[in-house]
Amino acid sequence: MTRREELLVLARANPEALVDYVLALEERVRQLEATVQRLEARIQDLEGQLAKNSRNSGKPPGSDGLAKPSPQNLRPKTDRRPGGQPGHVGRTLQPVKKPDRVVTHRLERCPCGQCRGVSLRGQPVQRWERRQVFDLPPLRLEVTEHQAETKRCPVSGRLVTASFPPEVSAPVQYGPNFQTLTVYLSQQQLLPHDRLGQLCEDLFGQPLSTGTIMANNLRVAGQLAGFEGALVRRLRQAPVVHVDESGLRVEGKLHWLHVACTPGLTFYGVHAKRGTEATDAFDILPHCRGWLIHDHWSPYFTYDEALHGLCNQHLLRELKFVAEEVHETWAARLSQWLVRAYRRRQRCGEFSERQFKRALARYRAILQSGRRLHPRGQGTSADPARKIANLLDRLQDFDLCVLAFLFDPDVPFTNNQAEQDIRMIKVRQKISGGFRTLSGARAFARVRSYLSSCRKQGRNLWEAVRQAVIGQPFMPELTTAGP
Repeated sequence: MTRREELLVLARANPEALVDYVLALEERVRQLEATVQRLEARIQDLEGQLAKNSRNSGKPPGSDGLAKPSPQNLRPKTDRRPGGQPGHVGRTLQPVKKPDRVVTHRLERCPCGQCRGVSLRGQPVQRWERRQVFDLPPLRLEVTEHQAETKRCPVSGRLVTASFPPEVSAPVQYGPNFQTLTVYLSQQQLLPHDRLGQLCEDLFGQPLSTGTIMANNLRVAGQLAGFEGALVRRLRQAPVVHVDESGLRVEGKLHWLHVACTPGLTFYGVHAKRGTEATDAFDILPHCRGWLIHDHWSPYFTYDEALHGLCNQHLLRELKFVAEEVHETWAARLSQWLVRAYRRRQRCGEFSERQFKRALARYRAILQSGRRLHPRGQGTSADPARKIANLLDRLQDFDLCVLAFLFDPDVPFTNNQAEQDIRMIKVRQKISGGFRTLSGARAFARVRSYLSSCRKQGRNLWEAVRQAVIGQPFMPELTTAGP
């Protein structure tokens, strides 16, 4: 007997049992449909995570792996050719007027081939052809011995000794130039300690221990305490401060590297916490009354006496994901509109009040089209659509922070300044791993603050490090633009 025949027999003999059976099946179907919806949402979420990369999300470029996407620039194509543009100052090697050494190549016999090598010793020199070779002198450590005279006082009869210079404080020590070299290579060029020791042995025949390198770095960091205090004071007064943070391994544990910077100044700080406990400890953001540019991390908004501008580059990446992976047109329209508004501001300057009101109305209209697809509070936290709704919440609730670049010429379109300043610290971590001690991490952050600020203000880093080594570092000026 087939299943159909069985059900027909059951319907004739016991209709109530058939109804119960059908209702049970309906309940089972509802449960399976709910399970399918959850699994579809989970699959969509996982596919979305796989589709995210450094171009369409906040993921760093290093996470792209071997499947790194082709770089794409949001800037429009221009007719300019690659390479240096008109007016660019080249860096071709140029001869000097006064060389350190001159080697004369004398012409004894004629090489013309027609005179069979006649002697030219008695002929006067008509002119000189010059070629200059730029090279290093032989590398060696120069040892200076300081000898202090000891004499006997004719009055007291005591033996007295002349004083050594203040910088000569040990029986054997490295001088300021060599200390400058080790600090420069380890802190600016990010050379690992063991490779720096090998380099010193290969170039100078002088092996250098890790302990000596670390001691030099800590000593210079101590000399920069006054610089850091001045840096903090200058950043408090800056009209625009970029802020960001990133993870850092210290003593095998997760710590956080915080950056507060301008185009002319950089402060790095290391702390065990990521939030306001850390930013309060650095004592910069609580005193800022200008613009704070960041990526919408909520603790920054606790500083409500400052003005807040959001990084549009972060938003463009998130919109790119919604447009390309979820195929929602409002995200593509908003992304294109933001880029066009930025280009217009670059060409024409900040918007007038009337222009800004029109731009704000257009911005809100585009968001409203997205809001119709994703109502506020839609779905659960695991629902991929909820993430899009959260993005719309941010874009709507902080619209003036997003569009601040339109009405204030001091506000940049992105937070690239902070991201660029924090990038080299991440490079150091990739080269040498984490920090073994918190004191070493904080010393590195202070020295890098000094070096980055020096670079931004057009100072020669070698001279800047040497000034720090001898205890005379430069003190930063408040600048909002690079040199």
